[in-house]
Amino acid sequence: MATAQHTYNVIIIGTGFGGQSAALQLLRQGMTDFVMLERRAFMGGTWCQNSYPGAQVDVQSPLYSLASEPYPWSQMFAEQPELEAYTKQVLAKHRLADKTKLNTNVTELRWLDEPQQWQVTTSQGVFFAKSVISAQGPLSNPLMPDFAGQENFRGKHFHTNAWDHSYDYAGKRVAIIGSGASAAQVIPAIAKQVEHLHVFQRTPHWVMPRPDRKFAPWFRKLLGLKPFYQVVRKIIYWALEWRVLAFKYSRTLLKIFAEREARGHLRKQIPDAELRQKLTPDYTIGCKRIIVSNTLYPALASDKVTLHDRNDGIREFTEHGLVTQQGHELELDLVIYSTGFKATDGALGFNVVGRNGQRLDDAWKDYPRAYLGTMMPGFPNLFLVTGPNTGIGHTSAIFVIESQMIYIIRVLQELAQRDASSVEVTAAAEQRYTDKIHHEMARTVWQTGGCHSWYQSNSGKVTAMFPGFSFVYRYLAWRFRPQDHHFKHGASA
Repeated sequence: MATAQHTYNVIIIGTGFGGQSAALQLLRQGMTDFVMLERRAFMGGTWCQNSYPGAQVDVQSPLYSLASEPYPWSQMFAEQPELEAYTKQVLAKHRLADKTKLNTNVTELRWLDEPQQWQVTTSQGVFFAKSVISAQGPLSNPLMPDFAGQENFRGKHFHTNAWDHSYDYAGKRVAIIGSGASAAQVIPAIAKQVEHLHVFQRTPHWVMPRPDRKFAPWFRKLLGLKPFYQVVRKIIYWALEWRVLAFKYSRTLLKIFAEREARGHLRKQIPDAELRQKLTPDYTIGCKRIIVSNTLYPALASDKVTLHDRNDGIREFTEHGLVTQQGHELELDLVIYSTGFKATDGALGFNVVGRNGQRLDDAWKDYPRAYLGTMMPGFPNLFLVTGPNTGIGHTSAIFVIESQMIYIIRVLQELAQRDASSVEVTAAAEQRYTDKIHHEMARTVWQTGGCHSWYQSNSGKVTAMFPGFSFVYRYLAWRFRPQDHHFKHGASA
């Protein structure tokens, strides 16, 4: 592999689905001069890192996969081991390990105007690239809460993102902080094995039944064939896409097709009225991420599980456990943090310095923003995968990632065809796009549903989600507008 001083055409940060998609698209275009930087000791991203008990995807497996890479999925909603196996198959098939440097944590991106390239500072030295595709993902930097006396606790503790499989939780006294998507999978997976499980819930989530099913051997075999795989993907895609009508346009549809089912699911699985009240959200369904589970409610209703709502949250930690707001002293062996990720503010996790010394943190001081969620004025040749307002609440995130790749590849092709040294989106184009996004967002349940969620930045604006149909986003990515971009020739202004 080339030395650290080699200037790559492209550096890809991250080896999850975003990084893999970028690498495959570059290879298809004959752009082979790239390297992938992975901060961990292994490749694969989310589904290789998040191996906590019960980990499972919430989107149908045939759609939650790369369009060009069919796979004989064993069930509708794949579990973590199968997702990891799929990820490793893609990496091995395209020999992406040969293009990857492991244990290479990026600490800074700095644009060098004179040579018109990025200087990428990492834990393994400095690299240089004409363009950078940042694909480390929005759910890669764990968010750790701060409690009084936290440092005094002598028991075991870890985040679900870094599950310690060497620790045996069987027969232990356990607390899990958080009740979102990850917690909803961990709780039923460990509840029967522990002595007792305390669940600390700040806000209840709406829970829908999980329509899972095992695939027959003949169906799995057909799924491994691209033509059949593509047909199944299209059927699932269009079956999911209509849900935007409810999220954006109609509270009536939300109540009829979602909230009614969720309330019925709650009544059926939680017969105790007091517990049911604690688990009933006071906001419109869809405002926060909807959990899909058939096992969460039965676990929470178990005698081995105690649910603490916001009225009995954590006051402080002690050496041997914690004290709740109501003064209950709990002795604990293990504390599990299921407290989410830095998905909006501070999502990148490293310093970015663009043209004329502009810092990304300053550019995003009010709230994170980007043209198509991908490019920003003042930061030439830098592309964000799953950047601001690219999240999707009703279908596969990989569909949006692959839509971004259409745009990114088109920009890189245009850069080469014009023999230009750099390209950046114009400030006017980014402003128009951002204004449009937040105008459309005002109509969505994410903005008006009466909750505060990780979809929102500190500003209160919803910066994680795209406010519309995913096929509209794909069209915007496909419809490249040269007039929205400034191409520069030469190394100086």
